Amino acid sequence: MDKYLVGGAVRDELLGLPVAERDWVVVGATQEQMEAAGYRPVGRDFPVFLDPESHDEVALARTERKTAPGYRGFAVNASPEVTLEEDLQRRDLTVNAMARAPDGELIDPWGGRSDLEARQLRHVSPAFSEDPVRILRTARFAARFRELGFTVAPDTLQLMRDMVAAGEADALVPERVWQETRRALETARPDVYLEVLRDCGALAAVFPEIDALFGVPQPARWHPEIDTGIHMLLCMRAAVRLGLDTETRFAVLLHDLGKGTTPAASWPAHHGHEERSVTLARRLCERLRVPGSYRELAEIVARYHGLCHRAAELRPATVLKLLEGTDALRRPERFEKFLLACEADLKGRTGLEDAPYPQAALLRRALAAAGGVDVRPLVAEGLAGEQLRNRLRALRSEAIAAACPRAAPPAAEA
Repeated sequence: MDKYLVGGAVRDELLGLPVAERDWVVVGATQEQMEAAGYRPVGRDFPVFLDPESHDEVALARTERKTAPGYRGFAVNASPEVTLEEDLQRRDLTVNAMARAPDGELIDPWGGRSDLEARQLRHVSPAFSEDPVRILRTARFAARFRELGFTVAPDTLQLMRDMVAAGEADALVPERVWQETRRALETARPDVYLEVLRDCGALAAVFPEIDALFGVPQPARWHPEIDTGIHMLLCMRAAVRLGLDTETRFAVLLHDLGKGTTPAASWPAHHGHEERSVTLARRLCERLRVPGSYRELAEIVARYHGLCHRAAELRPATVLKLLEGTDALRRPERFEKFLLACEADLKGRTGLEDAPYPQAALLRRALAAAGGVDVRPLVAEGLAGEQLRNRLRALRSEAIAAACPRAAPPAAEA
């Protein structure tokens, strides 16, 4: 049997990028032969194994035949007669359909190297249209490699549009949507992921709440970019510049969803959009089975980002309510993510990319002041229950007032 390095490892090596994972294809072997050689089977839908020494993934060369809608609707043939070229032909993009032989020879039957040089993400064959996950993967690769100049080839983008029109995007399962979206959020250009999905029409199918933001105006005084969808894309750019982790980037993505449901008669104002954003964020997270920590942060950013922007105008008691509502005293690390998400919201506006955000420093001081109030003397006085809570709140409000004198400059609107 012959073993070849394939896919992303070959692509990244040619681009001069670090190779994080190495995937291999074996030609001319059966599953029984692989197991006899010590390879441990781990594949559910087709024969995939772990190398007994390197623990890299090793798959048998295979072909696929479409039998039903969706990404699971395939019949797989992984017989020893399947050739390497046939295996590479079933892959999504030409840049992912190259292999490296044991002697170092590059095997490139579908023009992947020339597309790398042209900075094009192009489908290998019409079979691309049989798997809707490839829409998401192509958008993710566009996000990952945009900084290197890559774009989706026009014929591939048109094929993606045709797939959406045929209803293939409707067959995407929540787990794969979330998996690809999370990985796209980790890239240097998550905004490109959303733009590509919108360009092919898949954003409306997969994320209708986000798609609804485009074309919705906001007050020019606070949002020179006007369009709420453009603001969201700029926020994603700001989140990357601020070095936010994936969880916080996701919260930034969902923070303004409620503006997409504001009646047109109320534009450009969006009164009450925060609570509507919470409802929509919760619905989206439930639909995609998003992990709880992501959902919780997204909800507090959606609900409280407007208060955060107005921090310098708030009374100490209201600042304390913000700290309590975000559970900042018990979860200061998450509160820090909240502050960074709000800063990304401010900086995701045309001309405000480098604007200062003193509200974050003020609220950090407020948290330190409130957290510095010692409850033990109150307990020693015999206070308990509601009396203890009220006295503790009063002392914390006094500490906040001393640490954060109200300056009340014009606040940024949410």
